[in-house]
Amino acid sequence: MSHRTVIDPDRRSFLIKAAVTSASVIIPRSLVAAELVPTPGQTEGPFYPVEFLPDMDNDLVRVTGQAAQALGQVVHVSGRVLDTRGQPKPGSVVEIWQCDANGIYRHPRAGGQGRIDHAFQGYGRTQVDEQGRYRFRTIKPVPYPGRTPHIHFAVHLPGQGRLVTQMYIEDEPLNARDGVLSRIRDPQARRSVIVPLASGQVSEPGALQGRFDIVVAV
Repeated sequence: MSHRTVIDPDRRSFLIKAAVTSASVIIPRSLVAAELVPTPGQTEGPFYPVEFLPDMDNDLVRVTGQAAQALGQVVHVSGRVLDTRGQPKPGSVVEIWQCDANGIYRHPRAGGQGRIDHAFQGYGRTQVDEQGRYRFRTIKPVPYPGRTPHIHFAVHLPGQGRLVTQMYIEDEPLNARDGVLSRIRDPQARRSVIVPLASGQVSEPGALQGRFDIVVAV
């Protein structure tokens, strides 16, 4: 003989209500997967290179044909190119450009060309690996009239466009008065482009290192 389990009517009502309630609960998106803050876009110019040296690698401190190393303190800048879900963007190309230790850009419109450091490449380019990682060897940026120290970055995303931004250095006094940096109104977005530099695990004597992850909203 078969036996059938009899559920008390009050308990049956409770189970139905519980099932309906649990099905209607909406889990906040932030609990499912916290999205990263997109890196804010910033101005490219006015000194984006108009001509490029044959030496366009990721080491700006050594220029082919120059016996001397660039003036300034060496900085190793590394990071990843990611989307807002934290996934790498392989195939991306990262560019950087900045003034030399004398505050002079490799650009015909930049003043002081007679004092330019020819041992400083001024511009670099590299492709990220499958994990979205990139690395540059450059110098710690210096201020020039009207600007706090910064490094320009551009990321080319295959088939998706180009993001231009700037990287700033933590604890630089001029950050608070820099007009370009202050245009980033969102505190989290502004914080995302300010990078601390430290000696730490850099094997090169006297060099600093900093990590700058670039998050693209595509």
